[in-house]
Amino acid sequence: MAKYKVVMVRHGESEWNQKNLFCGWYDASLSCKGEEEAASAGKALKQGNYKFDVAHTSVLKRAQNTLGAILKELGQEDIPISKTWRLNERHYGGLTGLNKAETAAKYGEEQVQIWRRSFDTPPPPMDKEHAYYDQIVNDCRYKDEPSKDEFPMFESLKLTIQRTLPYWNDVIIPQLKEGKQILIAAHGNSLRGIVKHLDDLSEEQIMNLNLPTGIPFEYELDEHFKPVVSMKFLGDEETVKKAIAAVAAQGKAK
Repeated sequence: MAKYKVVMVRHGESEWNQKNLFCGWYDASLSCKGEEEAASAGKALKQGNYKFDVAHTSVLKRAQNTLGAILKELGQEDIPISKTWRLNERHYGGLTGLNKAETAAKYGEEQVQIWRRSFDTPPPPMDKEHAYYDQIVNDCRYKDEPSKDEFPMFESLKLTIQRTLPYWNDVIIPQLKEGKQILIAAHGNSLRGIVKHLDDLSEEQIMNLNLPTGIPFEYELDEHFKPVVSMKFLGDEETVKKAIAAVAAQGKAK
């Protein structure tokens, strides 16, 4: 029998998603479609009469603005919101800003899929000459954390999970124990880390999991925080299918 519930949502389409660019820690805005997806996510949750006590998001505005749009639709804009780098998207290192299809044409789809979806093979590091190095590394949002030693220049999915899970275990689980209703608005890879942990997925299974933008999903958990119901999407089936297929196609050469 379910004792706890938590709702998660990947941010709506960003301007860099729209351009098919590797985004990572670059602070891209939502596209017009992404803003619509965020509002639709809020409407889906409103239809389901969801009420939240607290929300968690990354320090990146595409996740924060998605959360803001959802809470506006719900009329729950005054709930406490925690923002953490631990829920940031995976750091794509030297690939940041490159077009996925052009990169696939140059290096081959197989290599791009390894960089995108290999569990523990990171992309090339972001060096100091990279166009977005200063913009990311010297962003004032990171003045307190992560520490210089923790600050990534690249991340595999494995490394992303290693910095995301402490937040789940140390912050979110205690709040669930207190009976709080929680909403998490984050990114494809930080959420995949939580999903892998909850569903005990293999490396191959999590690599092949495509989380659609702007579609909320719910987990119902037992007293041991094991799923009673896993990843129940809160939206119509056709919309979910199309959104998943669109994510899967991003790494293919045109």
